[in-house]
Amino acid sequence: MTVFPDIKAFGTNPFEAFSASTKGLQAIAAETTDYSKKSFEKSRAFFDKLIGVKKIDEAIELQSDFAKSAYDDFLAYATKIGETYSSLAKEAFKPINGASPVAAPPSKAPVAAKQS
Repeated sequence: MTVFPDIKAFGTNPFEAFSASTKGLQAIAAETTDYSKKSFEKSRAFFDKLIGVKKIDEAIELQSDFAKSAYDDFLAYATKIGETYSSLAKEAFKPINGASPVAAPPSKAPVAAKQS
């Protein structure tokens, strides 16, 4: 009696989930790298502008604009990464979700006799 389902139930290629997750993780790494580079460049540009400010009002306005822009950029990044993780999970579990359910082992309980 086998408790584990047949490996064929998980798809024709056992590495389908692995290759899907590898591609998804590469996409996440690329997106994170891109976001980090852009964020760094925007921060550097902000500090360059901040150094040239002569009045406190200008500095406050510049800081406010930078904070709003950084927040919007982060929300866009977080949304995109969330969608990527979601699609990664769907792809990784696709072979498992398509598998047939494991049949329950037969019961060992005696069958009650019919009374006439």
